[in-house]
Amino acid sequence: MTDSLHIVCPACDAVNRLDQARLADKPVCGKCAAPLFNGRPLDVDTARFNKHIGRNDIPVLVDFWAEWCGPCKMMAPAYAQAAGRLEPRVRLLKVDTERAQQLSSQFGIRSIPTLALFRGGREIARQAGAMDAGSIVAWVQSKL
Repeated sequence: MTDSLHIVCPACDAVNRLDQARLADKPVCGKCAAPLFNGRPLDVDTARFNKHIGRNDIPVLVDFWAEWCGPCKMMAPAYAQAAGRLEPRVRLLKVDTERAQQLSSQFGIRSIPTLALFRGGREIARQAGAMDAGSIVAWVQSKL
């Protein structure tokens, strides 16, 4: 018997069922044929955030950031590098706190950048402040 996972497509948001053993096999979406993992963080609005948090069976790391935030801009390349190292075991999202103010309020985001790690639809860890790629990967791995 195989363990299957639900993975939300980063392109069309369709929920795909995937054998856990095939995560590293460059799977594609059954609906739009886009790669399910592209090694880059996904910019999301509130609706897409809710879908990815609620329907992905893999952990989801979220960067709460804003365009005007200097440390956020400095961390962006490191976060992108971390995506390449953490996928396909972890999905990485970016939430612009200016465009998704309701999410910022809902999760009590007081400073940015803030990383929040979700598993099974619930937040399991949070870290405020900019980090380099190695620190991001190490922090996530320490929490899983």
